Order: sequence, then structure tokens, then C-alpha cells
Amino acid sequence: MTTSTRRHFFYSAGMALTAAQATRVMGANDRIQMGIIGLGGRGRNHMSTFGSLSECSIAAVCDVDQSARERGVAMVEKATQRKPQAYVDMLEVFADKSVDAVSMPLPNHWHALATIRACQAGKDVYVEKPACHNIFEGLRMIDAARKYKRIVQIGSQGRSSPHKIKAMQLLRDGVIGKVYLAKGLCYKRRKSIGHAENGPIPLGVDWDKFLGPAPMRPFNSLRFKYNWHWFWDTGNGDIGNQGIHEMDIARWGLGKPGLPTSAVSTGGKYVYEDDQETPNTQIATFNYGDAELVFEVRGILTGSEGGLAADRTGGNVIGDLFYGSEGWMAVSGGSFQVYKGEKGEKIMDEKSSGGDAPHFRNFLQAVKSRNPKELTADVEIGVMSACLVHIANISYRLGKLVTFDPKTLTFPGDAAANRMLTRPPRAPYAVPEKV
Repeated sequence: MTTSTRRHFFYSAGMALTAAQATRVMGANDRIQMGIIGLGGRGRNHMSTFGSLSECSIAAVCDVDQSARERGVAMVEKATQRKPQAYVDMLEVFADKSVDAVSMPLPNHWHALATIRACQAGKDVYVEKPACHNIFEGLRMIDAARKYKRIVQIGSQGRSSPHKIKAMQLLRDGVIGKVYLAKGLCYKRRKSIGHAENGPIPLGVDWDKFLGPAPMRPFNSLRFKYNWHWFWDTGNGDIGNQGIHEMDIARWGLGKPGLPTSAVSTGGKYVYEDDQETPNTQIATFNYGDAELVFEVRGILTGSEGGLAADRTGGNVIGDLFYGSEGWMAVSGGSFQVYKGEKGEKIMDEKSSGGDAPHFRNFLQAVKSRNPKELTADVEIGVMSACLVHIANISYRLGKLVTFDPKTLTFPGDAAANRMLTRPPRAPYAVPEKV
């Protein structure tokens, strides 16, 4: 990694910006004009939530799939009584001077390049988790945000959830003593994706633009529309899909500002015979010296753990467990519990509602203030958590424990692991070394 990379990786204070440095100077009552890029399942959530907020208006929508664009235009127009401009190429959105900021619920492999291009065009960015497809690209995202003085929020909604904010503060205050172990759970039911032959590109789909920075492949329906998560070219498995939410909370609660010195991840794709490449069962352990972080993925039928109740959507058990010298804490999407002493007496049980709106509002507030320190999930926070996903997957794919240097952000003396810090570029979609 370059000296610039290391310098920009750790966010320094004093980067609050004045409103005059924004693309458009906005008053307190101005509505931020949003462009939504990526209109699939998560994109519909973005259109719905941003469309409901008085702080902004949806000025543009963009997708490489014509049918998705048409649905997006109709959805926004029905909800807001305003017809947005529709684009097939995100570069057209970035060139649209009426757009102040972009929200990008894109596949993982597009997160970095799209963010960099948006920053270069003077747009503020809300981009979905995980922040990046690999470590190199995440560092370039940080460089772009800082160089072009953009507000970049990662879609880690838990960072804006009131009960999780309170739970993390309690851990800092020593509610369970010294925290020695954080464990994230992603027991989310995933059924087999089956098998599909390559076929013709569907009418109205720009397949080249969909693949973007990923290698060119023949069209296959399983590499499109959500199942892209389970192929290494475009996704990072469930540890980087649902799991990154819990990984982020686990890192937050453990209270370690940096990255681990070593990690090992094992598992496999069990039970199913299908085209999925990523594991449906995975355990990762990260060594922080005097504490450790453990993460577990199970997509097949499973039970609960640590008192985390299964939700109503098919037995999913998703959350985090924190263990300390005086007790333990369980944190889920809508509540947290604290247990103390040898008998595990429950001393606290708090609930709250979730949803995207608080996190989206946090982004819009920072866009107006021009102060990135107001963000609950600034790009650097998101990249740091995503690095854990990538370190785990590198260990899993190489089949060995890996040693990591948090200062150089490399694997010392390990050429195979270092090659996996990035991926071969594909013109004209290469993520630049310098932004």
C-alpha cells in the first residue's frame, strides 16, 4: 500500500467543510435532489424511504435494466407526484447538475468505482454495504471522499439505530466489564439457487454495464438479480451480505479501533449441489491480542444461540453477542439484553423500532452541514468493517490462517493473500490507483 493510502485510511479530525464547498449551496430549508442508482429489491427500499422524507426529492433514477427503470419511474411518480429523469448509465446521473447526491444500492462489485466517479463529479454518496468488494477498492473510496470533500455514508443502518447506539455506549461504560469476545451471528435461511445454463442477454439489459469492474462472463440468470451475492466476481457471500451488518456491530462493540493481526476462516458449501460459489456455512476468528471477534454464517436449517430469538421470516437468527468479565449482552435488530453475574441474571431488556429512515436522515443532515463527522457510518467506518469480511474470505479461499499487518494493510510475506487484496482490472471499468 502507498504512503497516501495509509495516510488517508485513518480519518483525521478537522475535515469539517463549509457549505460553500458543496456542489450547490443549500439553505436549511432546501430539499436535496437525489439520484437513485440501482433499482432492484434494495433499490425499491431506497426509493420508498427517500421518497417519504421531506428533506429530499428524487430527481433521477438509473438502472441497466429497462424494466427496472420503468418500474422505478412509476414507483417514484406514484409516491411523490413527480416524474424523475430516467438514465441507463450512472455517468449520466453524475453529469446531471440538478442532482446533489446519489443513493446507490448496487451490487458489491460496483460500490467502489461508482462512489469514486460520483465523488469526482461533485456528488455526495450513500452507498450500500459492504462498503467495497475488496480492500484495495475500499481504500480508494476513502481517498476519493477526502480528496473531493464529499459526504459518503455506508448503508450500515445499525449505526443509526437508537437501541444499538445505547447498547454500544453501555459496553464502553463497562456494563459487562472488560469485553473479551464479540460474536456476530448470521443464521439466515438461504435455499439452494439450483443450476442454470448460460443464455441470451434479456431484452433491455445492458450486461456489460452490469458486470462493470467484474470479469466479462456469458449471461446467466443466476449471476443476475440478487443471486450475484453468491459468486466471487460480484459478491462476498453472506458474510458480506447480511453478515456485514452484524460484523460492523461486533467490531463496534469490541471497541478495537484497528484491524486484527491474524485471522482464520473455515467452512464450505454443504448439503446443496448447485452453482453457488460462496460458502453457506462459515466461521471466522479474528485475533486482536487481548480479545477476539468471531463470526458465523449458517444458511441451512439451524437453531438459535445466546437467547437471540428467531424472527418471523423463516427462523432467521441474526445479531451479536458480547462477553465480558462481569456478564454478557445480546443485541438484535430490535432489542438488546444485558445479563450479569455467575447466574446470568437479566438486568436490562430494551426494545426499539428499526427501519432505514434514521440512517438516511443522518446522511441528509451531513450533506447539508458539510460535516462528515456527523455521519454515523462514514466511508472509513464502513471500509474498516468490510476489511474484516475480506480478510476472512481470503483465509477461507486459501484454506489457511493468514497474518495481517494493520499498519501496511497487507499480508506480510504472503504473495497469494496479497494478490487477493484487489482483482484484475477490466477496461473501461478499472478502479484507479490514484483518484
